[in-house]
Amino acid sequence: MRTYAYGFPRIGKKREYKKAIESFWKGEISEEDLKGRIKDIENERIETYQRYVDRFPVGEITFYDTMLDTALMVGLYKCKNLKEYYNLCRGENALELTKWFNTNYHYLVPEISPSFAPDNFKLTQTSSCNYQYVQTGRYNLQVAGKENNPFYFIGPFTFLKLSKGIGKFREYLLSLGDIYSDLVKDIKEVHIDEPAFTMDLPLEEVNYIKETYKKICTQNKNIYLFTYYDSVDFLKELYELPLKGIGLDFINGKENLDSLRKYGFPKDKTLIAGVVNGRNIWKTNIREKIEFIKELSNYSNNIIISNASPLYHLPISIKWEKLDEKLTKRISFAEERLEELKTIADIFNNKREITEEMTFVPFGKDIAVQNRIKNLEDKDFRRNIAYDERSKKQKEILSLPLFPTTTIGSFPQTKEVRSMRARYRKGIISSSEYKKFIRKEIKNLIKLQEDTGLDVFVHGEFERTDMVEFFAEKLDGIATTKNGWVLSYGTRIYRPPIIYGDISRRKPMTVEEISFAQSLTKKPVKGMLTGPVTITAWSYVREDIPLSNVAYQIAFCLQDEISDYESKGIKIVQIDEPAFREKAPIKKRNWDNYFKWAVNSFNLIVSKAKPSTQIHTHMCYSEFGEIIEYILKMEFDVITIEASRSKGDIVEYFEKANFKRQIGPGVWDIHSPEVPTVENMEEIIRRALKVFQKENLWINPDCGLKTRDWKETIPSLKNLVYLAKRLREK
Repeated sequence: MRTYAYGFPRIGKKREYKKAIESFWKGEISEEDLKGRIKDIENERIETYQRYVDRFPVGEITFYDTMLDTALMVGLYKCKNLKEYYNLCRGENALELTKWFNTNYHYLVPEISPSFAPDNFKLTQTSSCNYQYVQTGRYNLQVAGKENNPFYFIGPFTFLKLSKGIGKFREYLLSLGDIYSDLVKDIKEVHIDEPAFTMDLPLEEVNYIKETYKKICTQNKNIYLFTYYDSVDFLKELYELPLKGIGLDFINGKENLDSLRKYGFPKDKTLIAGVVNGRNIWKTNIREKIEFIKELSNYSNNIIISNASPLYHLPISIKWEKLDEKLTKRISFAEERLEELKTIADIFNNKREITEEMTFVPFGKDIAVQNRIKNLEDKDFRRNIAYDERSKKQKEILSLPLFPTTTIGSFPQTKEVRSMRARYRKGIISSSEYKKFIRKEIKNLIKLQEDTGLDVFVHGEFERTDMVEFFAEKLDGIATTKNGWVLSYGTRIYRPPIIYGDISRRKPMTVEEISFAQSLTKKPVKGMLTGPVTITAWSYVREDIPLSNVAYQIAFCLQDEISDYESKGIKIVQIDEPAFREKAPIKKRNWDNYFKWAVNSFNLIVSKAKPSTQIHTHMCYSEFGEIIEYILKMEFDVITIEASRSKGDIVEYFEKANFKRQIGPGVWDIHSPEVPTVENMEEIIRRALKVFQKENLWINPDCGLKTRDWKETIPSLKNLVYLAKRLREK
């Protein structure tokens, strides 16, 4: 039994990846220094692989995003240096950003203009793309010390399928097939990721895939093709391709096993069986996996075991954490997954015996919470008064001007804010000292919003580390880590909480800060909550009960929080659900079941809210066109969305759905350090005015401002407010 692993986190044990790139952005290190640091990180990753598994791909490292690297490699964009590269990531020419399948990892979306002919694709060497390592010295292979390690690429189909502006799909794909044929011809073995193979694909696209890969495989017979996140519907057709091996996800792609039972597996190919979880952290049941692999051996006589999806969805290692022992015994991070693969292989190879017994005692159960879920009825998933009637009440109470201005919630978290939080957590300052500091920050922000002229305020979220982690720390049934960092996109990192038991609210979580902020102004201050879908999506979730029940448990906690808001005079509540689309199954045939509970969980939160309480929700990077019918079932009054990178084109989806509620299309791309001009922001609003009544339009950024600096935030807000005033005058 042999082992293979891929996608090991590139973040670094001490977040070296983030620190190196951001140091380059600040001008603290040179381009050569950055390349050296990234090379060191890659060396460390490879050394970790070598300790546990037989084989792994090289060339996985990127300076920001592998989809952008691929776009550069095939000549879609050109960059002379890393400064130009990062301009495409976060500058004035930044590409759109969206979710990578149904995960919280994001990718930059390549855009193919109508004028880009298929034969314009050219294999291109750049200083910022992994192709350079094929062309110049192959340092990855040298470090690995194993010339037969496959070289990593995103596949042409996935690249094209996830790009924007595709015209003649077949022509583009076949042209990319020529590029990849040239690319792989001099490489001994190749690892190609094609997760898009698990999507709902029409027969014509399956035929395009076969046509393209037959072309690529004529140049290289040693291609290992990996699919993951779900099952492959056309596995039998995939068998026809002259591939050396096929990677299948047997954790998230349960139907893959059904296909093997039905069609078997080709004798001339290697089955790379994804048997340990690359997306969740619960320890692998070794005994069960041994039996599962024995069944697989009935269909294939050439099996390599692997992780079922990339490991970058997991923190590096559990060994740096100090968690409850009952929990520590149950979980594995990325390095522990490699160790599990080694253990399984050693047992098969008679190097050790099975000693593990999965006999964990359940913990974290709460009968009161379980009973609350059992007693749910249909009426608990809707508001009692329709939007039109609610809207009239809210307008009377709030008295907002035309084109009301607001922000999404968070404001810049300066070094001082982060330092005070760290000192408080370490016990260096007292709770009262920390609370005094947070109140000072809130007070300053309220004054800033008054001076700037915003209409609806926020408290700034200075007390919050992360929009999910903050609530996780205040809820029973959820644990948080100290060093469990994972990448969300670029250098943006977060620590997913661990939902291990029934979830309940010990006491109000956010009411003190929100009500204090409201006491400082006559303008409305929004209560800020993170919704249950996003909390589950950005956490590692228990698997012993339905995911819907986990979401409903969180929803009850937030329902109680809104009740406390109302008792303190809070008139607007925002429930953020940026991950609403993210958790949807890859195959659309499974969407209805998912969105039923996703919508229900939101509606459960607001079902007891007063009609006069205006409910906002915020979503971003969610491919709204695909989910608009489900969004309309959510009982909100106002929705704010990302629209800046698409220049407002996203509103067309709401137009087609005859959307009649209030909406705030984001006019300011907060992922870029560029200060948006009034003209750029007005372009988006003008686009929206073609679709929505002016009385229903809000003006706001496209996301929270936590990652921005004050020097960018203040002038951007002034431009935003000026735009609203100018539009009112017109």
